[in-house]
Amino acid sequence: MRAARPARARRTRASAEARPEPVRRERVQKVLADLGLGSRREIEGWIVAGRVRVNGQPALLGVRVGPTDSVTVDGRAVTRRRFREAPAARVLAYHKPEGEVATRRDPEGRPTVFEHLPRGRWIAVGRLDVNTTGLLLFTNDGALAAALMHPRSAVEREYAVRVFGEVPEGTLERLREGVELDDGPAHFDQVVDAGGEGRNHWFRAVLREGRQREVRRLWESQGVRVSRLIRVRYGPFALPRMLRPGRWQELEPSAIDGLRAAAGLPVAAPARARPRKRAAPRRRRPA
Repeated sequence: MRAARPARARRTRASAEARPEPVRRERVQKVLADLGLGSRREIEGWIVAGRVRVNGQPALLGVRVGPTDSVTVDGRAVTRRRFREAPAARVLAYHKPEGEVATRRDPEGRPTVFEHLPRGRWIAVGRLDVNTTGLLLFTNDGALAAALMHPRSAVEREYAVRVFGEVPEGTLERLREGVELDDGPAHFDQVVDAGGEGRNHWFRAVLREGRQREVRRLWESQGVRVSRLIRVRYGPFALPRMLRPGRWQELEPSAIDGLRAAAGLPVAAPARARPRKRAAPRRRRPA
């Protein structure tokens, strides 16, 4: 007959089984970015400026928070539910026209890319300067935005570039091998002739960085003037041929998974909202 287990041992086992799992705590800037409130870099700026508070105290960079902590941004509370449930991952492809700036507000009053997006907290995946057109991605997933932009991910960006005048093969070779810019060495991973007529010539150029005006500065370093610049691809996602300037299109889950894979993130993402089938009409600016 088996001897009865001592009561103390039974109590110890029962208490171990009843003990809750440790609460996962993450850096506050990551939590807020994952909730779609902004990019990590943007939120770090909020923390430095004192706009984020944890349990009533000004947040410090890197402080870790969990579901039971009180977090506010500009005095507005981030609810416990939002800590537990990140919003469904969504990505928009926007065809940026010339003349729009890739910021939320422009001191000069120029139109911004955010004016034409659906309601929500959208994070721009990189930027395009005011004279550059083409593909601009937006997402509500802070982790995805950060991974797609991080130099470590080395996600390809492809551009259609129209230049003025002939470009010798030696110039193209230097652009592939690398040249020195003001902020360090840079190069194109690929640059190929795409044809053209007269004095205007098109090239396809691919690079894996997102430094400010990098494509234009690379060509200018060789004395070549860029007359038109269009981003046609970001990672595996290409600008849809039927997407007109000033309009957006929501990506299908399979396309989002492709972006996650390109950025080195797990493909098994949280549940995503169903994408809308039609691009939103462009809003008319008041006369």
